[in-house]
Amino acid sequence: MLVDSHCHLDFSDFADDLDAIVARAEEAGVGRILTISTRVRQLDRLLAIAERFPNVFCSVGTHPHQADEEDGITAEELIALTHHPKVVALGEAGLDNFYDNSSPEAQERGFRAHIAAARATGLPLVIHTREADEACGRILDEEMAKGPFRAVLHCYTGGRELAMKALAHGLSISFTGIITFKKSQELRDLAAEIPADRIMVETDAPFLAPGKFRGKRNEPSYVVETAKVLAETRGVSFDELQRQTTQNFFRLFSKVPAPQGFATEAQA
Repeated sequence: MLVDSHCHLDFSDFADDLDAIVARAEEAGVGRILTISTRVRQLDRLLAIAERFPNVFCSVGTHPHQADEEDGITAEELIALTHHPKVVALGEAGLDNFYDNSSPEAQERGFRAHIAAARATGLPLVIHTREADEACGRILDEEMAKGPFRAVLHCYTGGRELAMKALAHGLSISFTGIITFKKSQELRDLAAEIPADRIMVETDAPFLAPGKFRGKRNEPSYVVETAKVLAETRGVSFDELQRQTTQNFFRLFSKVPAPQGFATEAQA
């Protein structure tokens, strides 16, 4: 069994065939899908999807692109929204210097509010960081000094220094179809270094379709292609990569129930 630990099923790209998309994921062996919030104020849309499909869960958070739009949302507001049984994580929140969609100040305020909510609830934070390694590393250092929290750096494309810093803080790192691209050898080299108990796979659908699907709309079933390349990159079998990344998911996103009969790390 695989897990798509990060996608966006509420995006309009999926409006016309959502049932088929979820069914294809199940047929491909994707047993859980985590659909990620980008706007706290639109959480109802995500909850409607998560409540509709037993194997779909969601987060609550403000993407850095929407940091100005949702500036001022407090940790307390986020914490209150995590009480829903289908809300299993905070985020995605963080820093994005590639696009100029929100001010750096609002992004940092939002990032720190989400960290505070993750620390208070014990739920993991899904971190978005792009072209912001130095600032992200600084905030991680400062916030970890206040008290530990759990998190994953999703769709990782940053440098080795930030990755090693995140690992030192106990965080996980997740890879998308980007690792299947021909020009991503440096990223594959880094992926080969990540400890086996800290690595996960995702699609970030509808974006970043892997391998043979590149240029098409991405969807959760395609996480299989990313997992195949990651297994090859790490020199392990597909079955081993599948087992390890799925165990890692259930350990980090511990509010998500594992399927009956699945051997979690605690049971193994």
